[in-house]
Amino acid sequence: MSTEVSTDDRASILLVDDMEDNLTALEAVLGSLNEPLIRARSGEEAMKALLRQPFAVVLLDVRMPGMDGFETAANIKRLDQTKDIPIIFLTGTDADTGYAFRGYATGAADYLTKPFDPWVLRAKVTVFLDLHRKNLQLQRALAREQAQFAELSELLARLDSRLTAADSPELAEARGELARMEEVLTLMRRGRSQ
Repeated sequence: MSTEVSTDDRASILLVDDMEDNLTALEAVLGSLNEPLIRARSGEEAMKALLRQPFAVVLLDVRMPGMDGFETAANIKRLDQTKDIPIIFLTGTDADTGYAFRGYATGAADYLTKPFDPWVLRAKVTVFLDLHRKNLQLQRALAREQAQFAELSELLARLDSRLTAADSPELAEARGELARMEEVLTLMRRGRSQ
């Protein structure tokens, strides 16, 4: 398996924390992934960034002034455009077990306490980057397949038109086979859309 990542598969990572030192630490840990790291210093900034571009994963501090991490996560999960983006909560507070429960309840994919193990964080983010890339590949494959279905439908329609214009017993049989091919194509389309 190639570790080369095409430009189309690059996936931005959103880092949300109100503390400059924490953002710098996250950049140091994740810089080796060679993916764009976008900073947001508040929940409001994070929401603006999420609406401007797609992200593979969001690393979100729980405790921030204004819109805290839980409220930010709830807003992320509320919007169709952002609801499927995985969120990893980061917090310096591990004494309150209710924080972890609340984090998962608001839609977090994971929850880590600071100080976190850089290897563990990098590994978790890498999993979400890989999932993001595979999802993009599936979307492209589906778009190609849909284009091929459309092309095949058009070809069958043209053939049917030509066969209908000419009239002979053999052509009637060919039209029957063509109708069966159109039925199979319709069934294949339905199977893909479910």
